[in-house]
Amino acid sequence: MVTDTKTREAPSFAVIDAIVHKHNAEPGSVIPILQEIQDSYGYVPVVAIDRIAKITGITNGEVYGTATFYNMFRLEPLGENLVKVCHGTACHLAGAERISESIALEVGARVGETSADGKFTVEQVACLGCCSSAPALMINEEIYGRLTPESVRRVLKKCACGNGDGA
Repeated sequence: MVTDTKTREAPSFAVIDAIVHKHNAEPGSVIPILQEIQDSYGYVPVVAIDRIAKITGITNGEVYGTATFYNMFRLEPLGENLVKVCHGTACHLAGAERISESIALEVGARVGETSADGKFTVEQVACLGCCSSAPALMINEEIYGRLTPESVRRVLKKCACGNGDGA
């Protein structure tokens, strides 16, 4: 998924308050509140955690704990391109670690990080479901397989230049 300008928007108390109140500001509604805030901004801003806590009466620690316990929530905005590197068994055996290293060298971001220029966020996934094409990765919705460190660099350069048509 290519993120849009929503991830670059400054969080608004009015938007956050409306979302919290829509869910009746009840303690049991923290997950749907966090989901809707993430849908609005592309991530859960720290100010949203503080605001949720203030309105619901739940401690900041509990709201933050919920946001960090579930891996579906992000506390930082995604880059323009989401790179998912497969580290499943087939990809691991075929050199997934070298692919991850190649990505880190090319974009300046390791797994769990976003590049300084905001173009790439790198994630490690357990399986992309294309084991016969190992090692593989997905950039946004496009899967690339049978990769080498050199082909990864070509794919990332094309993607960074706005030409995501592959290797």
